[in-house]
Amino acid sequence: MFLGLRTIVYPAPDLDASRTWWSQVLGVPPYFDEPFYVGFNPGGYELGLDPAADPTIGPRTYWGVRDVEAEAARLVAAGSVVVEPVTDVGEGIKLGTFRNPQGDLIGLIENPVFEAVSPPVEAGGGTGR
Repeated sequence: MFLGLRTIVYPAPDLDASRTWWSQVLGVPPYFDEPFYVGFNPGGYELGLDPAADPTIGPRTYWGVRDVEAEAARLVAAGSVVVEPVTDVGEGIKLGTFRNPQGDLIGLIENPVFEAVSPPVEAGGGTGR
């Protein structure tokens, strides 16, 4: 079962320029900053920069799941193909990427440390949606 959107990872061939731009736009520095990945945490969600990602593919969006292996098997049984196999990327976080029969790229992430954060309420009581 998909739990909701969790993460978006942008290709960042010029990691320094991307880090600087996103820091300015988000108004905060990254919480994780290594040569292989830079991570921000806007509103409790992950915005990542990956210098090894292919810019022609575009950003990868990941749906949160409780059991990434089971959901990966379900996607494959439904006709999806594995683009990036399920991988443990550390701290119990596992992710994988698949392409469905229509060509859509679908990312899955099992992240035991993720906690959804309610968006701030804007003046006037609205949520900004």
